[in-house]
Amino acid sequence: MHYTYRTHGTCSQQIDFDLNDGIISNISFTGGCNGNLKGISRLAEGRSASEIAEILKGTTCGFKNTSCPDQLAKALEGALKQEAK
Repeated sequence: MHYTYRTHGTCSQQIDFDLNDGIISNISFTGGCNGNLKGISRLAEGRSASEIAEILKGTTCGFKNTSCPDQLAKALEGALKQEAK
């Protein structure tokens, strides 16, 4: 299933991804640090959403209490909860 998540408190504005049987694919960020986010997307591609969420959750950026990776973790957790219903 395809998910779109509007980020909060980061340079990126949106994260799009697909989640099928708990596996992440087709991750793309709108805005943010292009190279870093492409790298994060490649590292997460084809992996378990719960594993990636656990690894990235709580990552901060500068003086912010969140980051693009942290927002991806929140998006994945939300998608997993939605799929569990």
